[in-house]
Amino acid sequence: MNSMLTKNRQKTICSQLGNVKLQLLYKGSIHGFTGAAFHQRCDNRCPTVSVGYNTSGYVFGGYTKQPFCQSGQFVHDDQAFVFTFKGENLIKYPVTSPIYAVKMMGNCGPYFGEALVLVNGSQAVVHSNPGNHYNFNAADMHGNDLKLTECEVYQVESELTTEPEKPWRTIVWESEERKELMDRIRSYKPMVSSVPQCRVLLIGAVGAGKSSFFNSLNSVFRGHVTSQAISGSSTTSLTTQFRTYSVKSGREGNPLPIILCDTMGLEESTGAGLDIDDISSILKGHLSDHYQFNPSAPLQPGARGYRKSPGLKDKIHCVAYVMDACKISIMPKKLQEKLDAIRTRVNSLEIPQLVLLTKVDEACPLVMEDVSKVYKSAYIKKMMQEASARLGVPLSCIVPLKNYTEELELDTNTDILLLSAVIQMLRFADDYFDNISRKFSNIEIKE
Repeated sequence: MNSMLTKNRQKTICSQLGNVKLQLLYKGSIHGFTGAAFHQRCDNRCPTVSVGYNTSGYVFGGYTKQPFCQSGQFVHDDQAFVFTFKGENLIKYPVTSPIYAVKMMGNCGPYFGEALVLVNGSQAVVHSNPGNHYNFNAADMHGNDLKLTECEVYQVESELTTEPEKPWRTIVWESEERKELMDRIRSYKPMVSSVPQCRVLLIGAVGAGKSSFFNSLNSVFRGHVTSQAISGSSTTSLTTQFRTYSVKSGREGNPLPIILCDTMGLEESTGAGLDIDDISSILKGHLSDHYQFNPSAPLQPGARGYRKSPGLKDKIHCVAYVMDACKISIMPKKLQEKLDAIRTRVNSLEIPQLVLLTKVDEACPLVMEDVSKVYKSAYIKKMMQEASARLGVPLSCIVPLKNYTEELELDTNTDILLLSAVIQMLRFADDYFDNISRKFSNIEIKE
Protein backbone atom coordinates (compact mmCIF):
# COMPACT_ATOMS: atom_id res chain seq x y z
CA MET A 1 0.00 0.00 0.00
CA ASN A 2 1.21 3.47 -0.84
CA SER A 3 0.65 6.15 1.77
CA MET A 4 -1.25 9.26 0.70
CA LEU A 5 0.15 11.15 3.71
CA THR A 6 3.34 12.88 2.57
CA LYS A 7 6.67 12.18 4.27
CA ASN A 8 6.83 15.73 5.63
CA ARG A 9 3.37 15.47 7.15
CA GLN A 10 4.22 12.09 8.64
CA LYS A 11 7.27 13.70 10.25
CA THR A 12 5.13 16.53 11.56
CA ILE A 13 2.68 14.12 13.21
CA CYS A 14 5.52 11.99 14.61
CA SER A 15 7.11 15.11 16.11
CA GLN A 16 4.05 15.35 18.37
CA LEU A 17 4.40 11.75 19.53
CA GLY A 18 8.13 11.24 20.13
CA ASN A 19 10.60 8.80 18.59
CA VAL A 20 8.05 6.93 16.46
CA LYS A 21 7.17 5.97 12.91
CA LEU A 22 3.82 5.34 11.17
CA GLN A 23 2.78 1.99 9.70
CA LEU A 24 -0.21 2.04 7.35
CA LEU A 25 -2.94 -0.42 8.46
CA TYR A 26 -6.07 0.58 6.56
CA LYS A 27 -6.82 2.46 3.35
CA GLY A 28 -10.44 3.07 2.44
CA SER A 29 -9.91 3.05 -1.32
CA ILE A 30 -8.35 -0.43 -1.08
CA HIS A 31 -10.13 -2.13 1.83
CA GLY A 32 -13.50 -0.41 1.52
CA PHE A 33 -15.17 2.55 3.19
CA THR A 34 -17.04 0.41 5.71
CA GLY A 35 -16.93 -0.03 9.45
CA ALA A 36 -16.35 -3.76 9.00
CA ALA A 37 -13.29 -3.25 6.79
CA PHE A 38 -11.87 -0.68 9.18
CA HIS A 39 -12.32 -2.87 12.26
CA GLN A 40 -10.94 -5.95 10.52
CA ARG A 41 -7.68 -4.11 9.84
CA CYS A 42 -7.41 -1.90 12.94
CA ASP A 43 -9.03 -3.54 15.98
CA ASN A 44 -6.69 -4.13 18.91
CA ARG A 45 -3.98 -2.01 17.26
CA CYS A 46 -2.68 1.03 19.12
CA PRO A 47 -1.73 3.81 19.27
CA THR A 48 -3.12 4.99 15.95
CA VAL A 49 -3.34 8.06 13.74
CA SER A 50 -6.41 8.29 11.51
CA VAL A 51 -6.34 10.62 8.51
CA GLY A 52 -9.15 11.80 6.24
CA TYR A 53 -8.82 13.50 2.85
CA ASN A 54 -11.73 15.34 1.21
CA THR A 55 -12.57 16.68 -2.23
CA SER A 56 -11.50 20.20 -1.19
CA GLY A 57 -7.94 19.06 -0.44
CA TYR A 58 -8.15 19.17 3.36
CA VAL A 59 -6.09 16.68 5.39
CA PHE A 60 -7.40 16.07 8.92
CA GLY A 61 -7.94 13.34 11.49
CA GLY A 62 -7.20 12.22 15.03
CA TYR A 63 -4.86 10.34 17.37
CA THR A 64 -5.67 7.88 20.15
CA LYS A 65 -3.55 5.60 22.30
CA GLN A 66 -6.52 3.26 22.85
CA PRO A 67 -7.07 0.10 20.75
CA PHE A 68 -10.15 0.08 18.52
CA CYS A 69 -12.97 -2.41 19.12
CA GLN A 70 -16.72 -2.69 18.47
CA SER A 71 -18.14 -2.37 22.00
CA GLY A 72 -20.34 0.62 21.25
CA GLN A 73 -18.89 2.34 24.34
CA PHE A 74 -16.75 5.42 24.93
CA VAL A 75 -13.18 4.86 26.13
CA HIS A 76 -10.98 7.17 28.18
CA ASP A 77 -7.89 8.73 26.58
CA ASP A 78 -6.35 11.89 28.04
CA GLN A 79 -3.79 12.06 25.21
CA ALA A 80 -6.25 11.94 22.31
CA PHE A 81 -6.47 14.84 19.87
CA VAL A 82 -7.91 15.72 16.49
CA PHE A 83 -5.97 17.78 13.97
CA THR A 84 -5.90 19.44 10.60
CA PHE A 85 -3.12 20.65 8.36
CA LYS A 86 -2.80 24.28 7.31
CA GLY A 87 -0.20 24.01 4.59
CA GLU A 88 2.53 21.94 6.24
CA ASN A 89 1.66 23.13 9.75
CA LEU A 90 -0.30 20.88 12.11
CA ILE A 91 -3.17 22.48 14.03
CA LYS A 92 -3.98 20.32 17.04
CA TYR A 93 -7.19 20.21 19.13
CA PRO A 94 -6.78 18.16 22.35
CA VAL A 95 -9.68 16.20 23.83
CA THR A 96 -11.69 18.29 26.33
CA SER A 97 -13.51 15.37 28.00
CA PRO A 98 -11.06 12.44 28.17
CA ILE A 99 -13.70 9.93 29.33
CA TYR A 100 -15.49 10.47 26.00
CA ALA A 101 -12.34 10.58 23.87
CA VAL A 102 -13.14 7.73 21.46
CA LYS A 103 -16.35 5.82 20.72
CA MET A 104 -16.12 2.22 19.53
CA MET A 105 -18.83 1.90 16.87
CA GLY A 106 -19.03 -1.23 14.71
CA ASN A 107 -20.55 0.39 11.61
CA CYS A 108 -18.16 3.38 11.53
CA GLY A 109 -14.50 4.16 11.13
CA PRO A 110 -12.42 6.18 13.64
CA TYR A 111 -14.88 7.92 15.99
CA PHE A 112 -13.52 10.82 18.09
CA GLY A 113 -15.99 11.81 20.83
CA GLU A 114 -19.16 12.93 19.13
CA ALA A 115 -17.18 15.55 17.22
CA LEU A 116 -15.45 13.86 14.31
CA VAL A 117 -16.07 10.52 12.57
CA LEU A 118 -14.26 9.26 9.48
CA VAL A 119 -16.25 6.74 7.40
CA ASN A 120 -19.60 7.41 9.05
CA GLY A 121 -22.27 4.73 8.84
CA SER A 122 -20.11 2.70 6.42
CA GLN A 123 -20.06 5.53 3.90
CA ALA A 124 -17.19 7.62 2.58
CA VAL A 125 -18.38 10.66 4.49
CA VAL A 126 -17.41 12.63 7.59
CA HIS A 127 -19.60 13.26 10.62
CA SER A 128 -18.65 16.64 12.10
CA ASN A 129 -20.09 18.15 15.28
CA PRO A 130 -17.53 20.52 16.88
CA GLY A 131 -17.70 21.04 20.62
CA ASN A 132 -18.63 17.50 21.55
CA HIS A 133 -15.48 16.66 23.54
CA TYR A 134 -13.21 18.34 20.94
CA ASN A 135 -13.34 22.07 20.20
CA PHE A 136 -12.56 23.10 16.64
CA ASN A 137 -14.00 25.20 13.85
CA ALA A 138 -15.52 23.06 11.08
CA ALA A 139 -14.42 25.46 8.34
CA ASP A 140 -10.82 25.28 9.59
CA MET A 141 -10.90 21.53 10.11
CA HIS A 142 -12.25 20.39 6.73
CA GLY A 143 -13.72 23.40 4.95
CA ASN A 144 -17.25 22.06 5.63
CA ASP A 145 -16.61 19.46 2.95
CA LEU A 146 -17.86 16.14 4.35
CA LYS A 147 -17.12 13.96 1.31
CA LEU A 148 -14.11 11.67 1.82
CA THR A 149 -11.82 10.83 -1.08
CA GLU A 150 -9.59 8.71 1.15
CA CYS A 151 -9.28 7.50 4.72
CA GLU A 152 -6.09 6.03 6.18
CA VAL A 153 -5.28 4.61 9.60
CA TYR A 154 -1.68 4.25 10.77
CA GLN A 155 -0.30 2.37 13.72
CA VAL A 156 2.22 4.39 15.74
CA GLU A 157 5.34 2.29 16.29
CA SER A 158 8.26 3.11 18.55
CA GLU A 159 11.70 3.44 16.99
CA LEU A 160 13.29 2.92 20.39
CA THR A 161 16.43 0.90 19.90
CA THR A 162 18.34 -1.30 22.33
CA GLU A 163 20.06 0.77 24.98
CA PRO A 164 23.85 0.65 24.46
CA GLU A 165 26.01 -0.40 27.38
CA LYS A 166 28.34 2.60 27.05
CA PRO A 167 27.15 6.23 26.74
CA TRP A 168 28.57 8.18 23.80
CA ARG A 169 29.24 11.23 25.99
CA THR A 170 30.52 10.87 29.56
CA ILE A 171 28.73 12.60 32.43
CA VAL A 172 28.55 11.89 36.16
CA TRP A 173 24.99 11.47 37.46
CA GLU A 174 25.56 12.02 41.18
CA SER A 175 24.31 14.60 43.67
CA GLU A 176 27.96 15.45 44.43
CA GLU A 177 28.45 16.33 40.75
CA ARG A 178 25.40 18.61 40.92
CA LYS A 179 26.91 20.44 43.91
CA GLU A 180 30.31 20.72 42.21
CA LEU A 181 28.76 22.20 39.05
CA MET A 182 26.83 24.74 41.13
CA ASP A 183 29.99 25.73 43.01
CA ARG A 184 31.93 26.15 39.75
CA ILE A 185 29.25 28.46 38.39
CA ARG A 186 29.08 30.50 41.61
CA SER A 187 32.86 30.97 41.69
CA TYR A 188 33.31 31.81 38.00
CA LYS A 189 34.70 35.25 37.15
CA PRO A 190 34.83 36.66 33.62
CA MET A 191 38.39 37.00 32.34
CA VAL A 192 37.98 40.73 31.68
CA SER A 193 38.11 43.03 34.72
CA SER A 194 35.52 45.44 33.26
CA VAL A 195 32.93 42.68 32.85
CA PRO A 196 31.21 41.60 36.11
CA GLN A 197 28.88 39.08 34.41
CA CYS A 198 29.11 37.35 31.05
CA ARG A 199 26.05 37.84 28.84
CA VAL A 200 24.50 34.96 26.90
CA LEU A 201 21.85 35.62 24.24
CA LEU A 202 19.13 32.97 23.83
CA ILE A 203 17.73 32.70 20.29
CA GLY A 204 15.07 30.24 19.17
CA ALA A 205 11.72 29.63 17.55
CA VAL A 206 8.46 30.30 19.35
CA GLY A 207 7.88 27.59 21.96
CA ALA A 208 11.41 26.15 21.84
CA GLY A 209 11.95 26.85 25.56
CA LYS A 210 14.09 30.01 25.91
CA SER A 211 12.18 31.50 28.84
CA SER A 212 11.70 28.03 30.32
CA PHE A 213 15.47 27.56 30.34
CA PHE A 214 15.94 30.62 32.53
CA ASN A 215 13.10 29.51 34.82
CA SER A 216 14.64 26.05 35.09
CA LEU A 217 18.12 27.33 35.89
CA ASN A 218 16.65 29.76 38.41
CA SER A 219 14.81 26.82 39.98
CA VAL A 220 18.06 24.89 40.48
CA PHE A 221 19.65 27.72 42.45
CA ARG A 222 16.46 28.59 44.33
CA GLY A 223 15.97 25.00 45.43
CA HIS A 224 12.42 24.73 44.09
CA VAL A 225 10.58 25.13 40.78
CA THR A 226 10.04 28.81 39.88
CA SER A 227 8.40 30.70 37.01
CA GLN A 228 9.82 34.21 36.85
CA ALA A 229 10.01 34.59 33.07
CA ILE A 230 6.80 34.32 31.05
CA SER A 231 6.68 30.93 29.36
CA GLY A 232 4.10 28.52 27.97
CA SER A 233 2.54 27.31 24.73
CA SER A 234 1.57 29.75 22.01
CA THR A 235 1.77 30.11 18.25
CA THR A 236 3.29 33.59 18.67
CA SER A 237 6.04 34.76 20.98
CA LEU A 238 5.10 35.21 24.64
CA THR A 239 8.25 37.31 25.07
CA THR A 240 7.65 40.77 23.58
CA GLN A 241 10.50 42.65 25.28
CA PHE A 242 14.25 42.29 25.39
CA ARG A 243 14.85 40.95 28.90
CA THR A 244 18.05 40.39 30.82
CA TYR A 245 17.81 37.87 33.64
CA SER A 246 20.33 37.52 36.42
CA VAL A 247 20.07 34.31 38.45
CA LYS A 248 20.62 34.57 42.20
CA SER A 249 22.31 31.91 44.31
CA GLY A 250 19.35 31.37 46.63
CA ARG A 251 16.57 33.78 47.46
CA GLU A 252 18.83 36.24 49.28
CA GLY A 253 22.09 35.20 47.61
CA ASN A 254 24.42 37.08 45.30
CA PRO A 255 23.77 37.18 41.53
CA LEU A 256 25.57 34.52 39.55
CA PRO A 257 28.28 35.68 37.11
CA ILE A 258 26.02 35.13 34.09
CA ILE A 259 23.17 37.11 32.56
CA LEU A 260 20.71 35.34 30.26
CA CYS A 261 19.26 37.63 27.58
CA ASP A 262 15.83 36.62 26.29
CA THR A 263 14.31 37.75 23.02
CA MET A 264 11.15 37.36 20.99
CA GLY A 265 10.80 33.95 19.40
CA LEU A 266 11.71 33.52 15.75
CA GLU A 267 8.75 33.10 13.41
CA GLU A 268 8.52 31.99 9.79
CA SER A 269 6.63 34.90 8.28
CA THR A 270 8.17 38.23 7.36
CA GLY A 271 7.33 41.04 9.79
CA ALA A 272 6.63 38.62 12.65
CA GLY A 273 8.77 37.56 15.56
CA LEU A 274 12.29 38.79 16.21
CA ASP A 275 13.78 41.09 13.56
CA ILE A 276 17.30 40.18 12.41
CA ASP A 277 18.40 43.83 12.59
CA ASP A 278 17.38 43.91 16.25
CA ILE A 279 19.64 40.91 16.84
CA SER A 280 22.60 42.93 15.53
CA SER A 281 21.76 45.70 18.01
CA ILE A 282 21.54 43.16 20.85
CA LEU A 283 24.86 41.54 19.94
CA LYS A 284 26.61 44.92 19.94
CA GLY A 285 25.04 45.93 23.28
CA HIS A 286 22.78 48.72 22.01
CA LEU A 287 19.50 47.41 23.48
CA SER A 288 18.61 48.11 27.09
CA ASP A 289 16.56 45.85 29.35
CA HIS A 290 12.77 46.01 28.80
CA TYR A 291 13.09 47.28 25.22
CA GLN A 292 9.73 46.61 23.54
CA PHE A 293 10.23 44.78 20.24
CA ASN A 294 8.49 45.97 17.09
CA PRO A 295 8.78 43.19 14.45
CA SER A 296 7.92 45.58 11.62
CA ALA A 297 10.50 48.24 12.58
CA PRO A 298 13.86 47.45 14.20
CA LEU A 299 15.39 49.85 16.74
CA GLN A 300 17.17 52.79 15.13
CA PRO A 301 20.12 54.79 16.52
CA GLY A 302 18.87 57.74 18.54
CA ALA A 303 15.55 56.09 19.41
CA ARG A 304 14.44 55.68 22.99
CA GLY A 305 16.06 52.58 24.51
CA TYR A 306 19.09 52.72 22.20
CA ARG A 307 22.42 52.59 24.05
CA LYS A 308 24.78 54.77 21.97
CA SER A 309 28.13 53.76 23.43
CA PRO A 310 27.94 50.26 24.88
CA GLY A 311 30.90 48.89 26.78
CA LEU A 312 32.24 45.35 26.62
CA LYS A 313 30.06 44.45 29.62
CA ASP A 314 26.93 45.37 27.59
CA LYS A 315 27.77 43.22 24.57
CA ILE A 316 26.87 39.57 24.03
CA HIS A 317 29.69 37.16 24.87
CA CYS A 318 28.02 33.90 23.78
CA VAL A 319 24.97 32.98 21.69
CA ALA A 320 22.87 29.93 22.54
CA TYR A 321 20.36 28.69 19.96
CA VAL A 322 17.46 26.99 21.72
CA MET A 323 15.97 24.21 19.57
CA ASP A 324 13.10 21.79 20.21
CA ALA A 325 14.36 18.22 19.72
CA CYS A 326 10.88 17.19 18.55
CA LYS A 327 10.85 19.70 15.68
CA ILE A 328 14.37 19.79 14.23
CA SER A 329 13.55 17.41 11.39
CA ILE A 330 10.51 19.48 10.36
CA MET A 331 12.05 22.96 10.61
CA PRO A 332 10.31 25.21 8.04
CA LYS A 333 12.50 26.50 5.23
CA LYS A 334 11.90 30.18 6.05
CA LEU A 335 12.87 29.63 9.68
CA GLN A 336 16.03 27.86 8.52
CA GLU A 337 16.84 30.87 6.33
CA LYS A 338 16.40 33.25 9.28
CA LEU A 339 18.74 31.15 11.42
CA ASP A 340 21.32 31.12 8.62
CA ALA A 341 21.16 34.92 8.39
CA ILE A 342 21.53 35.26 12.17
CA ARG A 343 24.53 32.91 12.24
CA THR A 344 26.22 34.98 9.54
CA ARG A 345 25.92 38.10 11.70
CA VAL A 346 27.06 36.32 14.84
CA ASN A 347 30.05 34.88 12.99
CA SER A 348 31.02 38.33 11.71
CA LEU A 349 31.35 39.49 15.32
CA GLU A 350 33.31 36.34 16.28
CA ILE A 351 30.91 35.45 19.09
CA PRO A 352 31.01 31.76 20.14
CA GLN A 353 27.79 29.80 19.54
CA LEU A 354 26.26 26.69 21.02
CA VAL A 355 22.95 24.87 20.75
CA LEU A 356 20.63 23.96 23.62
CA LEU A 357 18.56 20.97 22.47
CA THR A 358 15.40 21.10 24.61
CA LYS A 359 12.52 18.67 25.23
CA VAL A 360 14.73 15.59 24.86
CA ASP A 361 12.35 13.69 27.15
CA GLU A 362 9.41 14.36 24.81
CA ALA A 363 11.47 13.34 21.78
CA CYS A 364 12.67 9.97 23.09
CA PRO A 365 10.83 7.41 25.28
CA LEU A 366 14.16 6.15 26.64
CA VAL A 367 14.95 9.63 28.01
CA MET A 368 11.40 10.17 29.25
CA GLU A 369 11.83 7.03 31.34
CA ASP A 370 15.19 8.21 32.71
CA VAL A 371 16.88 11.54 31.89
CA SER A 372 20.30 10.09 32.71
CA LYS A 373 20.01 7.90 29.58
CA VAL A 374 20.15 10.93 27.28
CA TYR A 375 23.70 10.05 26.17
CA LYS A 376 22.71 6.45 25.54
CA SER A 377 19.89 7.44 23.17
CA ALA A 378 20.72 6.87 19.50
CA TYR A 379 17.71 8.99 18.59
CA ILE A 380 18.89 12.01 20.60
CA LYS A 381 22.32 11.69 19.04
CA LYS A 382 20.67 11.61 15.63
CA MET A 383 18.73 14.82 16.46
CA MET A 384 21.96 16.45 17.67
CA GLN A 385 23.65 15.51 14.40
CA GLU A 386 20.76 17.03 12.46
CA ALA A 387 20.96 20.23 14.55
CA SER A 388 24.71 20.29 13.83
CA ALA A 389 24.07 20.04 10.10
CA ARG A 390 21.30 22.64 10.06
CA LEU A 391 23.19 25.25 12.10
CA GLY A 392 26.70 24.44 10.90
CA VAL A 393 28.13 23.96 14.40
CA PRO A 394 30.21 21.00 15.65
CA LEU A 395 28.48 18.26 17.63
CA SER A 396 30.62 19.29 20.62
CA CYS A 397 28.74 22.62 20.64
CA ILE A 398 25.35 20.97 21.16
CA VAL A 399 24.02 20.31 24.67
CA PRO A 400 20.79 18.33 25.25
CA LEU A 401 18.64 19.29 28.23
CA LYS A 402 15.22 19.13 29.80
CA ASN A 403 13.45 22.19 31.22
CA TYR A 404 11.09 22.11 34.16
CA THR A 405 7.62 22.53 32.64
CA GLU A 406 5.16 20.43 34.64
CA GLU A 407 7.16 19.21 37.66
CA LEU A 408 6.70 20.57 41.17
CA GLU A 409 9.95 19.17 42.57
CA LEU A 410 13.56 19.27 41.37
CA ASP A 411 15.35 16.26 39.91
CA THR A 412 19.11 15.74 40.24
CA ASN A 413 19.61 14.41 36.70
CA THR A 414 17.62 17.25 35.15
CA ASP A 415 19.64 19.75 37.20
CA ILE A 416 22.94 18.24 36.03
CA LEU A 417 21.97 18.68 32.36
CA LEU A 418 20.96 22.31 32.99
CA LEU A 419 24.12 23.10 34.95
CA SER A 420 26.32 21.40 32.35
CA ALA A 421 24.81 23.70 29.71
CA VAL A 422 25.74 26.75 31.80
CA ILE A 423 29.32 25.49 32.23
CA GLN A 424 29.60 25.31 28.43
CA MET A 425 28.29 28.88 28.15
CA LEU A 426 30.94 30.13 30.58
CA ARG A 427 33.68 28.29 28.69
CA PHE A 428 32.51 29.80 25.41
CA ALA A 429 32.39 33.27 26.98
CA ASP A 430 36.03 32.80 28.03
CA ASP A 431 36.84 31.97 24.40
CA TYR A 432 35.25 35.29 23.40
CA PHE A 433 37.31 37.21 25.97
CA ASP A 434 40.47 35.45 24.75
CA ASN A 435 39.76 36.58 21.19
CA ILE A 436 39.09 40.13 22.35
CA SER A 437 42.34 40.25 24.30
CA ARG A 438 44.32 39.28 21.22
CA LYS A 439 42.75 42.11 19.23
CA PHE A 440 42.91 44.82 21.85
CA SER A 441 45.97 44.79 24.06
CA ASN A 442 44.55 47.45 26.40
CA ILE A 443 41.86 45.07 27.76
CA GLU A 444 42.85 43.66 31.11
CA ILE A 445 42.54 39.90 31.28
CA LYS A 446 42.31 38.28 34.72
CA GLU A 447 44.82 35.53 35.39
